[in-house]
Amino acid sequence: MKRAERQSIRIAILDLYDGVANQGMRCIREILNQFGDQHYLDISWDEFEVRQKIEIPDFSYDIFISTGGPGSPLESEGTPWEKAYFNWVNSIEAWNRDENNSQKKHVFFICHSFQLACRNFGIGNVCKRKSTAFGVFPIHLLTDGKDEIVFEGMKDPFYAVDSRDYQVIEPDHPLISDRGATILAIEKERPHILLERAIMAVRFNEFMIGTQFHPEADAIGMSLHLQTEEKKQTVIENYGEAKWTSMIEHLNDPDKIMFTYAHILPNFLNIAINQLQMAEV
Repeated sequence: MKRAERQSIRIAILDLYDGVANQGMRCIREILNQFGDQHYLDISWDEFEVRQKIEIPDFSYDIFISTGGPGSPLESEGTPWEKAYFNWVNSIEAWNRDENNSQKKHVFFICHSFQLACRNFGIGNVCKRKSTAFGVFPIHLLTDGKDEIVFEGMKDPFYAVDSRDYQVIEPDHPLISDRGATILAIEKERPHILLERAIMAVRFNEFMIGTQFHPEADAIGMSLHLQTEEKKQTVIENYGEAKWTSMIEHLNDPDKIMFTYAHILPNFLNIAINQLQMAEV
């Protein structure tokens, strides 16, 4: 390849926000733009409205990122869009298992997509939380998480934006082992509360990984969002002013959200693109 040529990478973003205004899509777009500029790559992407329009990408894309989104990951069971989505997930897995397909398809599942993937693969019990998790929280790496290349450079614990009413608990360890999956991270330990810690990250197989938290969340955008009068009052009314102040402090700490933003999805992209380049040789 000539030095002046940029390698072309096609990415599909599966939008599960169901038309609800969000920061996630903006953050993912910015990460892709930044990664392309930093690594001299011609990165292009298309966005697919999975829930609203039942849009599903074909296999012509190199990499897939499936987003978070509002609502219940349980109530969608049996709906046309979820059937199409699960069929796509399983088809990607089958593609990657086929030895005739040298170019494997890497997938990253975020939050709502992560919960759906856990349901689809039978990783554990997807259920409603007793209360909403919203804020910046520590994420604790397990042994497999410390060896996970997507988490390379991350501290234990590291910090991430968490926003959810649902969780994945009670992992099916025999099934996970049979699938070759691994649990990478769990939520913070709370010894004074008799509740099982939720699963926060899973490697489903060699080419599919997901996180319950939002690795795409950027500190600047999240901070501006939280400082709007409407959002500030909502947080204070539901969680108290101390919680709001703590979130702003965490967002402004370069070792917390900004560090996570700069590492996890870029690591994923780097791994996927390197393997793609090796397959093309």
